[in-house]
Amino acid sequence: MTNGSFPKHSWIKNIFSLPVDTTVTASGWAKTRRDAKGFSFIELNDGSCRTNLQVIVEQEVVQKLGFDLKQITPGTSVRVKGILRASPGKGQKVELLAQEILILGPCPSESYPIQKKNTSDEYLRTVAHLRPRTNKYGAMLRIRSALAFAIHKFFQENDFCYVHTPIITGSDCEGAGQMFQVTTLDLNNPPRQKGKNDIDYSKDFFARRTHLTVSGQLEGEALASSLGRIYTFGPTFRSENSNTPRHAAEFWMIEPEMAFYELEDNMDLAEAFVKSIITQVQERCAEDLALFAKFVDPTLEATLSNITQNEFARISYTEAVDILTQAYQQKKDLFSVAPYWGLDFGAEHEKFIVEQHFKRPTIIYNYPKEIKAFYMKLNDDQKTVRGMDLLVPRIGELIGGSERETRLPVLEARMKEIGIEAQDYQWYLDLRRFGSVPHSGFGLGFERAMMLVTGISNIRDVTAFPRTPGSADF
Repeated sequence: MTNGSFPKHSWIKNIFSLPVDTTVTASGWAKTRRDAKGFSFIELNDGSCRTNLQVIVEQEVVQKLGFDLKQITPGTSVRVKGILRASPGKGQKVELLAQEILILGPCPSESYPIQKKNTSDEYLRTVAHLRPRTNKYGAMLRIRSALAFAIHKFFQENDFCYVHTPIITGSDCEGAGQMFQVTTLDLNNPPRQKGKNDIDYSKDFFARRTHLTVSGQLEGEALASSLGRIYTFGPTFRSENSNTPRHAAEFWMIEPEMAFYELEDNMDLAEAFVKSIITQVQERCAEDLALFAKFVDPTLEATLSNITQNEFARISYTEAVDILTQAYQQKKDLFSVAPYWGLDFGAEHEKFIVEQHFKRPTIIYNYPKEIKAFYMKLNDDQKTVRGMDLLVPRIGELIGGSERETRLPVLEARMKEIGIEAQDYQWYLDLRRFGSVPHSGFGLGFERAMMLVTGISNIRDVTAFPRTPGSADF
């Protein structure tokens, strides 16, 4: 091992823009090493970009190292000082002619889980702590970072206030009951209510029954009722025991809420938002997106361009049912579930509308009240609510939102109708008692947006450490 003088290292992404004959120090993990014609070639990557830096080690340098270069196996971390020179090969303008090499961390090749071969996504999930070193997952995480930045940039440039809503909550925003409970009680011997077998949650940490949040929307409405326009961007949790490629127990949600916005304003914002964040990722992550377009989804570029370059179609739920019914009448095996008014559309129905009928993103609005949440504003027909879903190709529903119900008697009646205890939501009802205004909002699942922009088909592969039923490793 050489203990020469190493100047501060440069990131490989920046090295590629430096002129030849510049002396630099690069650090990273060896992807490959090979010997040919008296030279050794090391492919080095530090995670800053997809492209590896080729390091050339001449034989006379090898002899001065004091260690066998064969110790640099895939996964070994090294630091290399050298001089940039023009690369005669394709794919990069410069390569690094090594002067000194230092092994920072050896990596035994016989036990290293990441080998230079095609490895299944299923296997890589079992080594999620190492899979970011692969080209695919390194690119995915860089895109994830850029997408998060794009979201904040959009809202900040449009004068939204970034707020943080509680992760531990006593309310169920969706009313579905699929919530993880939070407790400090001894589960082997919990306190009981006097004269009953029911658990006495007054003895719990928060003196009541609490859960991990499924949405920050209700608290977001309270903040929008003071600040005007807000957005949240944080983790949410669903205890839905689903093992589909579209569901996870822990995921991130973006939820803007806007005072004085009606349904049409909400739809306008959702369309502008989606177009903006995709465009920003296309501009910042062209190299990484090219990897997914080549190896994951050949239609990715066309899909994203379809979203950014077309005006979104907008139709009512009733119109959508008519479209689906006409298609089903012509081809009975088109859907596994026949369309009818009142149906909560499945992925097959959503994808038909967006991919085959309109062939562009579509917003469906005015859904039957029975299939939507209690907080959505009831229309004058007493049958539908001012809810909306934004559908995109390949994914189906990307955004769900609504204009919120602001009329106190109507909201109370709706809560009673579906069995929600008003006493648990008095603070929420106060927003309708004290200076209520028209307001709207929507939610976008961050992981679902990641599936859209990368072409990855399984939600487990668009986050570093997925949480799904039976899996909470790492």
